[in-house]
Amino acid sequence: MSPRTPSRPVGTVTRGTTNPNRLRRMDRWIAAAHGAALRRAADPVAVDLGYGAAPWTAVELLARLRDTAPRARVVGIEIEPARVAAAKPYEREGLEFRHGGFELPLSAPPLLIRAANVLRQYDEDQVTGVWERLCARLAPDGLLVEGTCDEIGRRHVWVALGPEGPRTVTFATRLGSLHTPSDLAERLPKALIHRNVPGEPVHAFLRDFDRAWAAAAPYASYGARQRWIRAVRDLTGHWPVVDGPARWRQGEVTVDWAALAPREG
Repeated sequence: MSPRTPSRPVGTVTRGTTNPNRLRRMDRWIAAAHGAALRRAADPVAVDLGYGAAPWTAVELLARLRDTAPRARVVGIEIEPARVAAAKPYEREGLEFRHGGFELPLSAPPLLIRAANVLRQYDEDQVTGVWERLCARLAPDGLLVEGTCDEIGRRHVWVALGPEGPRTVTFATRLGSLHTPSDLAERLPKALIHRNVPGEPVHAFLRDFDRAWAAAAPYASYGARQRWIRAVRDLTGHWPVVDGPARWRQGEVTVDWAALAPREG
C-alpha cells in the first residue's frame, strides 16, 4: 500500500533557476547506472522533482532516458502551481507535469526520482527526513538521485540512494574547467557541504584527491582526461571507488557513501 498522500504538497518553493542542458552529466550517469532497471520495468516511470521555473530538465531527462529505455516516462513535479501551468504546453507522449512536493502525487511507485538543486535551501538536519520520505516512495528496485550542480552544469556532486538509503556519492566535472578536484566542494549536496571541514571524511577525500591530482601533473601533457584518470586510479588505493575507467573518462568518480558519510555528533 502506498503512503497516504497529504492534502497539501510537502516542501517549500525553490529559487527555480534552470538552464537547458544543465543536468546532462547527472542524466548520462543515471542512464548508464540505472538504464537496465528502466528497460526491465513494465512501466518505467521517472520523476523530475522540483524542475524549476522552466521545464527544460524534464524534457531533456525524457530524451536521455529513452535513448537507453525507449518506454520510459517522465513526470515533472513542482510545488509552485504557476510553474506547472507554464510547463503544461510542453506535455507530450511520455511527459507530463503535476503539482506536488515530496509526497509525490503518483498512483504507483516510480523507478527513478531525480531531485537536483532542491535541498540546498533546507537545513542539514532536514535532509535525512526528506531522503527517507522519498526512498519510501520508490519501487523496490528504484533509485533516488539527489545533488547539486552549478548554473551551467560544469560541476556536479550527487548521492544515489535505493529504498534502503544512501549508496554512493558521485563527483562529475567538465575537466577543461577544473583547477583542482576540491573545486567541486562548492557543489557538495546539503548532506555534505557543511562537513567539508577537518575531521570529516569528505574533507579528507577532497584533500587526498587534490594530492593525487598534483602527483598526476606530468599526465597533463596528455590532456586533462588522462590526468584525472591517473589521479582517480591513485585514489583507489585508499578510498572505495566503485566505478572504473569508462566512467572516469567522463570526468566522474563514484565512491561508496559509507566512506564519506558525516561523522556522528
